[in-house]
Amino acid sequence: MGVFHIVVFKFKALVPEDEVKAACESMLSLGTQCVHPTSGTNYIKVHGGGLENSPEGLQQGMTHPFVFEFANEADRDYYLDTDPAHVAFKEGLAELVDKVHVYDFTAGKF
Repeated sequence: MGVFHIVVFKFKALVPEDEVKAACESMLSLGTQCVHPTSGTNYIKVHGGGLENSPEGLQQGMTHPFVFEFANEADRDYYLDTDPAHVAFKEGLAELVDKVHVYDFTAGKF
């Protein structure tokens, strides 16, 4: 079963729209930039994201959700802690975001 990694950003109010867009595009590009350390291939199975648009009103100010799927926890853990592309992305993002929520789960495992 796949491991899903959900990240939701709330950007700082004074961050220009073009910088928000660039950060979001950079987040999505991780799907092709992240390469498995042993196979040398992309290991993020599915990735997507965009501007939050739920009509339920439960967002609590969070604005930009992203969903990534990994084959297993080991791939997810490599992405989180070691992958150079992801590490560099996180460093560049720190000054832009006010808040980040992260949720991970294994499909069908309760």
